[in-house]
Amino acid sequence: MAGIAESVRNIWKIEELRRRILYTLGILVVYRFGTYVTIPGVDASVLANTPQNPNTLFGFFDLFVGGAFSRAGVFALGIMPYITAAIIIQLLGVTVPYFQKLQREGEEGRRKIEQLTRYGTVLITAIQSIGYAINLQYGVSNAIVVSSAMFITTTVIVLTAGTVFVMWLGERITDRGIGNGISLIITIGILAHLPTALLNEWQLTSNFFIFLAELAALVIITAGVVLVTQGTRRIPVQYAKRVVGRKVYGGTTQYLPLRVNAAGVMPIIFAQSIMFIPGTIAAFFPDSAFMQEMARLFSDISHPVYVVTFFLMVVFFTYFYTAIAVNPQEMADTLKRQGGFIPGIRPGKQTAEFIDNILTRITLPGAIFLGFVAILPAFAMRMGVSPSFAHFFGGTSLLIMVGVMLDTLQQVESHLLMRHYDGFMKSGRVRGRR
Repeated sequence: MAGIAESVRNIWKIEELRRRILYTLGILVVYRFGTYVTIPGVDASVLANTPQNPNTLFGFFDLFVGGAFSRAGVFALGIMPYITAAIIIQLLGVTVPYFQKLQREGEEGRRKIEQLTRYGTVLITAIQSIGYAINLQYGVSNAIVVSSAMFITTTVIVLTAGTVFVMWLGERITDRGIGNGISLIITIGILAHLPTALLNEWQLTSNFFIFLAELAALVIITAGVVLVTQGTRRIPVQYAKRVVGRKVYGGTTQYLPLRVNAAGVMPIIFAQSIMFIPGTIAAFFPDSAFMQEMARLFSDISHPVYVVTFFLMVVFFTYFYTAIAVNPQEMADTLKRQGGFIPGIRPGKQTAEFIDNILTRITLPGAIFLGFVAILPAFAMRMGVSPSFAHFFGGTSLLIMVGVMLDTLQQVESHLLMRHYDGFMKSGRVRGRR
């Protein structure tokens, strides 16, 4: 504990790092303030008295924007259109030659991809804001205090500008703050629900020892997620010696790290989005007994049908997204161009097959663990944990928070070590330490 306190003191001794942290906190405060500013033409008091169902696609969306979706804030769509555009661009990079070419063009290609992602964000936000305005009109019609045409037009303009502003805030954090700005904005939206969830859980249990045991279980689960998130399979790579002028390069052994969970949180996001579709569609057909039964099966996260289906979908999407995100052939070609080879494996096709086989084997335990983490909230609810607090025991919320916090800590660690201070962990288990 004393070592952590010393590291915190060292952070404030470094002027640049202190300035970056304060800048980041300031940007996040601006973002949280914007989530409480209501769209023009909406009566906020009516929305506050309207019950919200968290087990729908809209409730899932509301989790990532810190409640701004249900409050009809100017940041109601948050940064999610940007995430959607980035995913689409990434998928196009696998299938479309033009985007594959941009990915190979280095810094210039990256800037072009970022520009296309911004354009895509504006287009997706405009489309989603129209749907949001129509849903708000028909779902909570007494909350709209202006004409229909004016409300839709105003909502499209305000929500699009709000999302572009949030995207700009995220880029400012990345450039001048600490951590990845886009990820931090999503994380702060999720963490905004934590105080209310803790209060609800305390009121439900009213027993200090049970509440303490639940917090201890949350810490243990988080430690397990950190362990798997950091887990890698290192493949030794030997580089041949090269003589350039009077200097000799290469001849050393390095390692090619393959992550156990290369897909990150994306499989759970994909699977959960699909699982919420039946309940969302059923909301438009209140008189259909079949649709209501489907909504019941796929909206109750503690139901066995939901648990089994969700687990299998997460495992499937883990393999699917890993196949898209990690390209063994490209890795083999890169090693060949750099004069590297895996001992005992011929460069080229055999190297690609070797990497692919290892990736397939290590993805299986990663996919099973990811599926288990995804369904942990269902088990927590069956053990009496309140639904709002159970979401923090696993699923998307926990994985995003762990991933973002690790990334931010690694950047802080790098700043400390660069100025000859000890980092957070003397054993060097944070990947930012070299």
